[in-house]
Amino acid sequence: MAIALLFLVFAILLIIGVPVAFALAAASLVTLLYLDLPSVVLVQQISAGSGSASLIAIPLFIFAGEIMMRGGISERLIALASSLVGRLRGGLGQVSVLSSLFFGGVSGSAIADVSAVGGTMIPQMVKRGYDRDFAVNVSITAALVALLVPPSHNLILFSAAAGGGLSIARLFAAGIVPALLMTVALMVTGYAVARRRGYGTEPFPGMRAVMVRLVAALPGLGLVALIFVGIRAGIFTAVESAAIAVVYALLVTVVLYRQLRLREFLDTVVHAARSTGVILFVIATAAVFGWLLAYLQVPAAAVEFLQSFAHSKYMVLLMIVVMLLLLGTFMDLAPMILICTPIFLPVAKAYGIDPIHFGLVLVLTGGLGLVTPPVGSVLFIGTAIGKISVAEAMRTIWPFWLAGLAVLLVVAFFPQLSLWLPDILA
Repeated sequence: MAIALLFLVFAILLIIGVPVAFALAAASLVTLLYLDLPSVVLVQQISAGSGSASLIAIPLFIFAGEIMMRGGISERLIALASSLVGRLRGGLGQVSVLSSLFFGGVSGSAIADVSAVGGTMIPQMVKRGYDRDFAVNVSITAALVALLVPPSHNLILFSAAAGGGLSIARLFAAGIVPALLMTVALMVTGYAVARRRGYGTEPFPGMRAVMVRLVAALPGLGLVALIFVGIRAGIFTAVESAAIAVVYALLVTVVLYRQLRLREFLDTVVHAARSTGVILFVIATAAVFGWLLAYLQVPAAAVEFLQSFAHSKYMVLLMIVVMLLLLGTFMDLAPMILICTPIFLPVAKAYGIDPIHFGLVLVLTGGLGLVTPPVGSVLFIGTAIGKISVAEAMRTIWPFWLAGLAVLLVVAFFPQLSLWLPDILA
């Protein structure tokens, strides 16, 4: 009864529009009172949930991404991508996808990606004759690549939700090949849609221009190498790398590019603080929710339930993916990771699924929810930039969404694609 009460109160509060963090706290408090447990447990677990040292990396990476986004790096990355793939069919769509791969390595956030790259590319595509729905759809699905490449703060969040015992360096390495697969799949899909609609190409600027743009973008791309190589080589921890990323971002945007003025810097601080506050509040309230799940033995019940009729780990993985896809339609990615990890990770381990591999599947599945109504935050931002309704975007997004789903299934059922790079680097 307590389990049903916990999820029922949470679901009702979400349906009536209560923010996720407050819904988590309220559902947990009601359940604590029902179980006749002291309400101070709520405060204790919230405090414990936000007190992990590894979580310091999240606000620092968010801050570094905001600095790079407002300091001119996004324009240089887009210019480089344009010179590399603009001559393909549907050139600006291809540029949007490749730019998202580059910028994802700077921001680590799908929302930041669609705000920066989509904010630049969607108006440009519309201005050059591309349909608004195409411009929006290619941009919002391309933003999912940012969830997989270092320094993805969603992978850091998964590590924290898993108890902090998973290597962030291995998670970062595991996301690289799936990110490249997603990039290729979306570029092929964009090419096919562009060809059917008769979109043109961008002129090739010449090798000299390519090299000039590459040199201009290298300082931004160097942030990815600095973070990944530094953590992988054991030079610094994930938290230390996040602090170094902030210093590096300031040096690039203030000293080298000279584009981040005092006003932009203050706006960056405010925006980063607001984003951090929202994320950490969700993490804190999800901690007590997760504590109750463990107290009520929900993970053990989930394992027993799935074992009653599923005997193959791939069947279990498929069932988990389907459930996560359904959850992703009404739950944002961060709370989904925090709530679902304590439930499904023990199930995955019981069936011999590698936790690193499972983390990539969880983040990628939740990412598809970001472009799916009714609670797709990336979808809402993209349609707002493109000035079209969600319904208009949904009518033609299916080729890109199916391409993302195909990559998810390939990654899920061929674990070596995500695990071979971490194993080699180990």
